[in-house]
Amino acid sequence: MTGQHRIVVLGAGYAGLAAAGRLASKARGARITVVDARTDFVERVRLHQQAAGQQIPAWSLRELLDSKKIHFVCARATEIDTVGKRVSLDTATVLDYDTLVYALGSTADRTSVPGLAEHAYSVSTPEEASRFGAPSGTVLVVGAGATGIEMAAELAESLHDSRVCLLSPEEPGAWLSPRARKHIRRVLERLGVEIRSDAKVLEVTAAGVRLADGTLIEAAATVWTAGFAVPDLARRSGLSVDGTGRVLVDAALRSISHPDVYAAGDSAVIAGPGGRDLRMACATALPTGKYAADAIVARLRGAEPGKLRFRYVVQCLSLGRRDGLIQVLHADDSPARTVLTGRPAAWVKEQVVRGAGWAARP
Repeated sequence: MTGQHRIVVLGAGYAGLAAAGRLASKARGARITVVDARTDFVERVRLHQQAAGQQIPAWSLRELLDSKKIHFVCARATEIDTVGKRVSLDTATVLDYDTLVYALGSTADRTSVPGLAEHAYSVSTPEEASRFGAPSGTVLVVGAGATGIEMAAELAESLHDSRVCLLSPEEPGAWLSPRARKHIRRVLERLGVEIRSDAKVLEVTAAGVRLADGTLIEAAATVWTAGFAVPDLARRSGLSVDGTGRVLVDAALRSISHPDVYAAGDSAVIAGPGGRDLRMACATALPTGKYAADAIVARLRGAEPGKLRFRYVVQCLSLGRRDGLIQVLHADDSPARTVLTGRPAAWVKEQVVRGAGWAARP
């Protein structure tokens, strides 16, 4: 490669850092710039621990990126000019690019029910997790997906003066195998979590939540884990997106409307095995971030990128600090029969989280 190709990576989460690190090692001669509104990389998959009052590790993005000669700009991208190939930042700075990697990840859904933005906490960002504190009284966790299950277990184990209630229209871990669901329920009940798997929340109030049947459940705090959204920057900038605002990409993770833009992680719609779109997860962000970088490097060298080879292997859930669940998966993300539970699963989950953190860092 000759000359200096300018690559701007928006987002320094798992996908963005994975892409930047791979580009730094393979895109010789390119100028790589990472833009993120935060100064530190925090393992997002630990934010339920932070909300429960635990200290979680953080790494300076500037130090991580400087060590690999990657330029770091602490700012928020406000506009992408896809014609002029420029990114405007909230610091009144404009960055020019030849190739853009869009990896802004996801945030909590704050609009799906009335009162959510005003009265509920979330654990989708470090700032939101740190605001939760340690309330006395009833804490409602809305949503029985992976985040809700982990949050309810962590709070029940850590907050001894609080009653934790998990609300969802479905059984906790409904997408997992019967053995996995049984273990989740057994552990949550042992920790004292009240499970309501018939509860559809229609409104969040300062006093608690209102259900579809009109019942008001009072609470000292409500934590919302029942959905995620993506930033609207791609939509506002004219990129082709789906109904939720995620970037539509081809098989090489290149925007179908703007070939100089690649997208990875939660903010992209990526086809996976079995015709399913890849789910929002750290397990998706890391490999797709690295693959996007490989695809960019291949095209800079005048070659076509190889096929994205992706499959899920396991899904890991922590159930407090002393128990966990490892669900073995088929290639299409459906659950296999094999599960690991208890302290061995908690140990494996911790190693996976640590490994993901190391894999993301350049």
